[in-house]
Amino acid sequence: MKKFARIVLLVSFVIFCLVPGAGAAEPGVKLVYAEVNPAGSLMGQTAQAFKEKVEELSNGSVVIDIQFSGVLGAENDVLDTMIGGGGTVDMSRIATYSLNSYGSKSLSLLSIPYTFTGREHFWKVANSDLGAKLLNESSELGLGVKGLFYAEEGFRHFFFNSKVESIADLAGKKIRVSNDPIMTGMVNGLKASPTVVSFNELYSSLSSKVVDGAEQPIVNYQSNSFYEVAPYMILDGHTLGCAEVLITESAWGKLTDAQKAVIVEAGKYASEFNASLSAKIENDCKAELQAAGVTFTEVNDLKAWQDACAEIISQFSKGMEEDYKAILDMAR
Repeated sequence: MKKFARIVLLVSFVIFCLVPGAGAAEPGVKLVYAEVNPAGSLMGQTAQAFKEKVEELSNGSVVIDIQFSGVLGAENDVLDTMIGGGGTVDMSRIATYSLNSYGSKSLSLLSIPYTFTGREHFWKVANSDLGAKLLNESSELGLGVKGLFYAEEGFRHFFFNSKVESIADLAGKKIRVSNDPIMTGMVNGLKASPTVVSFNELYSSLSSKVVDGAEQPIVNYQSNSFYEVAPYMILDGHTLGCAEVLITESAWGKLTDAQKAVIVEAGKYASEFNASLSAKIENDCKAELQAAGVTFTEVNDLKAWQDACAEIISQFSKGMEEDYKAILDMAR
């Protein structure tokens, strides 16, 4: 019995030392997490998976308050708030290209059109040393935000309020862009007209024909009901919807070492959750959209699209050719 008691005591000590929250109570922290998409979307579910894992591993000492459906503003507004130190948003899922206008360069390699051959290629890069280096760029730049983990929304495609069947049909069309220079350059390369519209105003802009089209992953296209006003999608897959979850350095500083370890571990879990769910949700969405009357046009040969974007590919990989080559080589 004494031997058994000693074993129990030893196991209890190990648990006390290793499990977050198992020893002295950690200080309670609430982190506000902004997500522009609805709760039921892929990114909404990814955020929820992260929240649940954080709260489980921290024994409730860290609470994630997710604000869905853009109630705290569009991505650029949220990012401005986080980088500006507004203090109202602690975390957010941000498209990696959103950091381009804040001086991010290396991270923009993930947004160069026609880079990834498939989801497996992206996750191979994300889980590599190079992926970790790119994720850390915002901290290295001193932007006041820290990259925690990657997620993806599937390949992004163009969609329109009138039928489009080939690259030639894009000429002259007004296509919604954010302030991302890569996207703007790509749309210009395709002979279309880039038009800046806030994400929150995109549905009405498509409906009123302020713009002729836009681009999103299939899951966001459905969850935001864009198909109701723009039911034609051409599957060019120009970029993968790469995203990262950021936390402000001030919020990170509020956490104990044990709580930081929980956030990192929950981030790994959320990435794996996202990767396992993305393709299935996309396939389900596509089937539902087809049943709702959406017309999908396949692109069997991407060469003309790649050639049209050659200048923007060269421009945004300049000076980083070695890293970009490393990304391309991971497709093998």
